[in-house]
Amino acid sequence: MRQVLAAVALVAMACGGGEPQANAGAQGGAAAPEAAPAQAGVTGTVHQVQMLLTADGKYVYQPATLTVKVGDRVRWINVSGGPHNVAFYPDKIPAGAKDVLSAGLKDQMSPLAGKLLIQANEAYEISFAGAPVGTYAYFCTPHEMLGMKATLTIQQ
Repeated sequence: MRQVLAAVALVAMACGGGEPQANAGAQGGAAAPEAAPAQAGVTGTVHQVQMLLTADGKYVYQPATLTVKVGDRVRWINVSGGPHNVAFYPDKIPAGAKDVLSAGLKDQMSPLAGKLLIQANEAYEISFAGAPVGTYAYFCTPHEMLGMKATLTIQQ
């Protein structure tokens, strides 16, 4: 019996108890996301955006404005308050962007809308290789009416 309890304790410690990490951003203690190095075979930089339910009850993307270069990737991470997704307003993207976005949005739940991220720390990534420069306005489908909106600017 003692060995079973010790094994359970080791497994619990190894897992790290994902809940505090998942809610770190909701407590306001998480640092702003930083650009991550590009993965093998990916050109440009991978930028991260957290999807959060803040401690004061607001649904937000953090950062709410982000500037990247053509060829970069953006990784949205469901930190707390999900489900969340990324959906682009068709009338608030540059001319010619719809085809690039449609190709980059995997597992779309509707046109220009990525799948719902259900699990804490689940991520959704889009490549902006070949994307037209300009401003892209987007929102979270379940939380749009609660103000979960953001903008992405693509530069050369």
